[in-house]
Amino acid sequence: MTPTLPRRPRWRSLALLALCLAPLLWPLEHLAERYYRSELAGQNRQTLDLYVANLLGTLHRYEVLPQILGDLPALRAVLGAPDDGVTQGNANRLLKNIAAQTGAEVMYLMDTNGQTLAASNWDKHDSFVGRNFAFRPYFSEAMAGRLGRFFGLGTTSAKRGYFFAAAVRNGEKIIGVLVIKVDLDHTESLWGKTPEQLLVTDHNGVVILTSRPEWRFRATRTLSDAERAAITAIQPYPTREPRPLNLSPTAWLPQTQEIAETGWSVSILAPRTLIDRPVRTVVAIGGATLLVVMLLLGLMMQRRRHYLERIAFEAKARRELEGRVAERTSDLEGLNRRLKQEVLEREQAQQELVRAQDDLVQAGKLSALGTMSASISHELNQPLAAIRSYAENAEVLLDHERTEDARGNLKLISELTGRMASIIAHLRAFARRDRHAPESVALQPALDDALALLAKRRRSMDVELIRDLPAATLWVEAGETRLRQVLGNLLANALDALTEKGPPRKLWLSAESTDEGVNLYIRDNGPGFCMEALGRASEPFYTTKTRTQGLGLGLAICETLMRAFGGELSFANHKQGGALITLRLRAGAPGVSLQPSEDRSA
Repeated sequence: MTPTLPRRPRWRSLALLALCLAPLLWPLEHLAERYYRSELAGQNRQTLDLYVANLLGTLHRYEVLPQILGDLPALRAVLGAPDDGVTQGNANRLLKNIAAQTGAEVMYLMDTNGQTLAASNWDKHDSFVGRNFAFRPYFSEAMAGRLGRFFGLGTTSAKRGYFFAAAVRNGEKIIGVLVIKVDLDHTESLWGKTPEQLLVTDHNGVVILTSRPEWRFRATRTLSDAERAAITAIQPYPTREPRPLNLSPTAWLPQTQEIAETGWSVSILAPRTLIDRPVRTVVAIGGATLLVVMLLLGLMMQRRRHYLERIAFEAKARRELEGRVAERTSDLEGLNRRLKQEVLEREQAQQELVRAQDDLVQAGKLSALGTMSASISHELNQPLAAIRSYAENAEVLLDHERTEDARGNLKLISELTGRMASIIAHLRAFARRDRHAPESVALQPALDDALALLAKRRRSMDVELIRDLPAATLWVEAGETRLRQVLGNLLANALDALTEKGPPRKLWLSAESTDEGVNLYIRDNGPGFCMEALGRASEPFYTTKTRTQGLGLGLAICETLMRAFGGELSFANHKQGGALITLRLRAGAPGVSLQPSEDRSA
């Protein structure tokens, strides 16, 4: 019997080969780590972009509200009469209604000293009314004319929020500050329970928003003395000495995105275990693959004895691979279905937006139609009154067979109808937002023209006209029809004011040239403006007359036309009594304007 050779040398060769191939597992581990790190970074980048977009969307929704709401008359009334309980109550209720409609946590109005005059939480135990927030940075920024921004803990409510503040102006003067506080707590709840953690830090490196409550208001870096002093001054956190947040760099994989407009840094911290587990799996698979290779080599050396076993092993490996491919295919199909659903929802939202925009455009058209109708009615009253007067005079002249004089009246009526057509064309162009280039217009003839329309009414009221106008013609930049329209409205308002006063009634007209242009002064000895009228004189549909006497559009139209000239219209009371209206116009070139008259271009 021939003795069999020992098998030990064959297995010893396999072990030596395994030792030679084992170092190949290190580059495999390195490549797997890079791959899974890249995959995780891509997923977190998308998640980070979505969160930042949602956060900015929430802030942008409230960013412009303080500037818009600052023009509300109810809020301006509180700043003008802070001790009036009625105006304060109206402002409180208005702010509460707006806060409920917009979803803002609180809105409040402060005077120039930082004292809160009205707030949407006026009826709560933590009301802001009467509290002073001048130490907050958003107040100083708003008083400087900028949009104030600030994130911090409320000193009254002890709740976090983001503050927007804007100045309330009266012309160029700042008379108060309107503040809106936005609650950002829901942005943390949107994160959900995931292995990745959210971290939002401010310019001091202090955590202000996070998915882990124990990290909140911790400092991610060492604070300087200046930063500690600023924290003590403005009190943005519940503590003046934020405790450090010590995160092991080996335990987390951070990904950060900066938000320039707020100075925040938004980070996603992914546990390193999310990479370590699949990497270990890949290394294990690589080791298993190496073992399989070794086994295959062994099987090749023992192919005669283990041929059938090798075939069975390969079949098993093939089934496992097919199972993984089928599983991955199923995951991709599910992801595709979810993507199609999201696209369908986005298209439905876009259709709803288009419908809402169509409704808004229709409402704007109706509003413009109403405004234009009211303006035409107001502006045609004076020419119609003059036409009626000239027609009555023409009838008397014809009775006395004074045909030449009657023909002159009819010519004046024809000119007035032309002017009415010009006014209508101008208002129609104004409703279309057309723009006419200013032209050089002689001021004295335009003033004489406006006085001629009101001559009969002035004589019937026994109003003494006192003129102090330069002998030389004053040329201004304006529109010929629009300037007559402004002067006619202002003179008619002066006569309306004189009806409330007994004789003697006087009307002064004076003009002067300045370095900036030409100033025209219209003064009467009537009752003058009350305090409310001085603040709201140019507001549309505001009038001190009865509803049958006026619509409240004259001064609003005058101020709009003056701005179109590049001029200015101001209202005041004269120190000797009565109203004083000042028209500041830009100086025009002497002589006939080279531009076509707006009477023809309209």
